Amino acid sequence: MSKTENTAGGNDTTVSGGTRSGRAAIVTGGTRGLGAAITLALRDAGHNVAAIYHSNDAAASAFEDRHRVPVFKWDVGDFGACAEGIARVERRIGPIDILVNNAGITRDGALHKMTPEQWWEVIQTNLGSMFNMTRGVIEGMRTRGHGRIVNISSINGRKGQAGQSNYAAAKAGILGFTKALALENARKGITVNAVAPGYCDTEMVAAVPPDVLQAIVAGIPVGRLGTPDEVARTVAFLAADGAGFITGATIDVNGGQYLS
Repeated sequence: MSKTENTAGGNDTTVSGGTRSGRAAIVTGGTRGLGAAITLALRDAGHNVAAIYHSNDAAASAFEDRHRVPVFKWDVGDFGACAEGIARVERRIGPIDILVNNAGITRDGALHKMTPEQWWEVIQTNLGSMFNMTRGVIEGMRTRGHGRIVNISSINGRKGQAGQSNYAAAKAGILGFTKALALENARKGITVNAVAPGYCDTEMVAAVPPDVLQAIVAGIPVGRLGTPDEVARTVAFLAADGAGFITGATIDVNGGQYLS
């Protein structure tokens, strides 16, 4: 359990010796990789951010200690855990106005060899979490007349990828979810958008065999991997108050590797 979860707090959160009075934000999968960069980009934009994680206690604790961002642990694939967790976050930093659905896992394999567990774990975490997390904040956003929801899809949800039928299906499903939710809530001051990153310089990509990674980079027109900060800045822009005329959109951040 996070050292900060049960700390009393109002709408301001102490960060780096001061307080922030921006909007309250949640980033799922927010302590590592793209999620960590998104958490910090929102924090640096002045928001009160809580980072959610599920399994890596050591990484989450190190992230919290280094950046003084409160972290909370729960399984975003579990509806009840999300409802209880969101309530805890709101007691700490206030009603949630910004939600970034970033949490995701992979269980790769060709479909003819894939187990039901591999399929449903990915669908529940990557796509089911969209409902679980959004359901917990959407009514409050509608009541207050403001909200920013940013869902993290993937280049492979746009174009498909062999060996990732589960992952591609979930990430493609996020795009339909984003469009429908945007239409439902546009007149309530709530925008809903998706970001579809390409291959970025993260811990996960760094584990790819060098020859495979070289082939991936060769297929990216800009000639390099993306950076987590490039994705994070896109999310922070969509989460800003000034982005209120952008909704139902998918922003590709992939170096030109897939053009739609």
